[in-house]
Amino acid sequence: MSVRAYPLCWPDGWKRMETWRRTNGRFSSNNRMVTVADGCGRIMVELSKLGVKRDDMIISTNVETRLDGLPRSDRANPADPGVAVYWRKGQNAPMKCMATDRYRAVADNLCAIAATLEAMRAIERHGGAEILERAFTGFAALPERAGSSWRDVLMFGSRPVTRESIDNAYRELAKKRHPDVGGSTEAMAELNMARDAAMAEL
Repeated sequence: MSVRAYPLCWPDGWKRMETWRRTNGRFSSNNRMVTVADGCGRIMVELSKLGVKRDDMIISTNVETRLDGLPRSDRANPADPGVAVYWRKGQNAPMKCMATDRYRAVADNLCAIAATLEAMRAIERHGGAEILERAFTGFAALPERAGSSWRDVLMFGSRPVTRESIDNAYRELAKKRHPDVGGSTEAMAELNMARDAAMAEL
């Protein structure tokens, strides 16, 4: 898979939640707040029940990863708590994805995706296999586009950004990407979309 686990690889076409609209989650595990490890475990269980192998799934967040590629539980919650999960059933199957940043904590967003996967499996259990397949068609991901987050396009990596630094990066890159200076319409459009997405996230 060409999607990375860290930093967050947000899929194209998925709208971001405004920071002020995010809420606290209500997920729990044995009467305690859920952890990142809890959320990852729930996602892996649900995907395995759908026939997805561990090597065919990626959990992408802004939390540094462990050696096995999963986000660590001993890190502070990042400013951007979004989560994107990518998976496919086998090497030649199309990649699918699901993403959310509804909650303030990464652990809660992980659990939200796990709960959604569980609900969709219930559709299959009750004889709605065709409905489920049609629903999952809406989660098709394009890995080569999904990898081009605004951070990639503006070349920020995982470092913090400000409106001023976004504007500066945009101006410098526009000098190379604009059609009038040897760039292309597509490259400039990608840059414009990256700037808009960065500003929206801030």
